Amino acid sequence: MAGKAYKIPHHLQRLKTMIIRGHYLSSACQVASPNCDDRPDSDDISLLVIHCISLPPEQFAGDYIDDLFCNRLDPSAHPYFQDIYQLKVSSHLLIRRDGSIRQYVPFHRRAWHAGVSKYQDRERCNDFSIGIELEGAISVAYTDIQYRRLADVCRKLLEDYPKLSSRRIVGHSDIAPGRKTDPGPYFDWHYFHKLLDSCAANPSP
Repeated sequence: MAGKAYKIPHHLQRLKTMIIRGHYLSSACQVASPNCDDRPDSDDISLLVIHCISLPPEQFAGDYIDDLFCNRLDPSAHPYFQDIYQLKVSSHLLIRRDGSIRQYVPFHRRAWHAGVSKYQDRERCNDFSIGIELEGAISVAYTDIQYRRLADVCRKLLEDYPKLSSRRIVGHSDIAPGRKTDPGPYFDWHYFHKLLDSCAANPSP
């Protein structure tokens, strides 16, 4: 079952048609992360990986995720940060609880989101994947607007990057089993794919 229905801010109620221009998503707020590099093959973008993150855990809002991905997280701001503030990590996108989207790395570059990972017979999933973080936790339901924005984003990525397909959308736990558990049991894959199919049947004007 999908998470609670968030009240959608006025500026998000009628999101403009999504456009990817120069590997940047037009409807995302751009926050450049230094934690990225060139892919071995910039044309080999063939996997979407869904994650979740909240800083501190199970606490939402604030700028701590930006701070982590941009290497400016203050270890004194919360005890949890003392163990993670030196990590060099990033993701391509973050979808917040209210449906707003932030982009940290352009899609043609390699974000550092998957870590030690394997999909089918290929290791190093960062080389060929796009990472999408949902603001959330494995113990908390996601919001309906997050599912809808995720479906919108994934459909646009599938349109623009031909090696992607709806069958190649996985959770972090699928490519790093035993090490990672996100997006967790509260992520409703059936609902997400229903929305994704709806996007395909009813493309944006």
